Amino acid sequence: MREILFLAHRIPFPPNRGDKIRSHNLLKRLVQIAPVHVATFAEDDADMAEEVELAGLARSYRLVPRSRPLILAGLRSLVSGRPVSLHAFYDPALAHYVGTVLRERPIGTIFIFSGQMGQYVPDDFAGRVVADFVDCDSLKFENYAKRPRNFARRVYEREGRLLRDEEARIATRAEVSLLISAEEAALFSSRLTPEELAQADVRVLRNGIDSAAFDPGGCLAEPRLEDLPGPRLIFTGQMDYPPNIDAVARAAQRVMPLIREDCPAASFHVVGRNPTDRVKSLHGLNGTHVWGSVDDVRPWLKGADAALVPLEIGRGVQNKVLEAMAMALPTVLTSAAATGIPATDGKHFVVADSDADLALAVRRLAADPASARALGQDARRFIVERFSWASALADLPEILGARRLAAQDAA
Repeated sequence: MREILFLAHRIPFPPNRGDKIRSHNLLKRLVQIAPVHVATFAEDDADMAEEVELAGLARSYRLVPRSRPLILAGLRSLVSGRPVSLHAFYDPALAHYVGTVLRERPIGTIFIFSGQMGQYVPDDFAGRVVADFVDCDSLKFENYAKRPRNFARRVYEREGRLLRDEEARIATRAEVSLLISAEEAALFSSRLTPEELAQADVRVLRNGIDSAAFDPGGCLAEPRLEDLPGPRLIFTGQMDYPPNIDAVARAAQRVMPLIREDCPAASFHVVGRNPTDRVKSLHGLNGTHVWGSVDDVRPWLKGADAALVPLEIGRGVQNKVLEAMAMALPTVLTSAAATGIPATDGKHFVVADSDADLALAVRRLAADPASARALGQDARRFIVERFSWASALADLPEILGARRLAAQDAA
């Protein structure tokens, strides 16, 4: 097979957040199929320190710091009429690298990871284009617009509208467009016009998880959690991401008081990078502890009694849920957080959407430890059987056209 150019909006190292986990595993599989050249961004010094890992996998690469202020991207967006997201992820040095690789290397496929990177694909590129949107970003911004009653609402509405057009442009340009779940693929397709949909090939490429790494038998519990009375509830994730911020605020302010009516010692633990001031302000409220970034999330999951994931907006598949389930942790979550995970309510996790029902589910698990353990064990069994990365990426060679080309070469 000819070589691959992989365009990612964040360096796929370390695999410590949802999009990086997916791009990391995709890149590892792609290099098994063909030589891969990578164009990507670093957001901070920690990302830049991962350059050695990138160099170990890529045939060539260009890693540039993404430092353009959002306000500057917004101003350029107003002038150009293009989405803010595209300006935020545009860099001339990266564009120059892409052009050089396309001129000098036998690139047969450009693999776009996240819609912001579609702007780097030249109109005259004659090879195969595969676009992994992961989830439907434009709809995410439209959902954001439903909440604020100020100028931000119009900004979100505009971004959602412009991103929808960009997603449609990429989908009609690409040979294959990938989404993380059947639900997300259906949402994405529903936002295309009949004419656009006729030109698009929208498919599902679901996420996986390393269930050998996320194994409750493979680590010790975090002592700072283990020393606390129960029930100890946990929420993990990127804590400058608006849906996560809203979810932990909901848990701390509205759900925890209901839980503590029956379980006065209950605590809620927020574990994740870059907590905002709003998240930090929750520390100490109704048994809430904000821990921030940790080196390894697994001991924290091992030390918890249950995961509480009260997301109101959920796009794609929540890695935080897969990780909790793999660690045999009983998980109480909303319908939004359960999207794209074909597990059974009441057997593999507990789905509840109102504050009262979320609190009731937690209280019932706390009152029946045997049932809670069984729920966690069934959850882990489900993940091990259904969500390995090998099975998740089994169709990748066919998506890239590798099997078809191999058959032609054999003939």
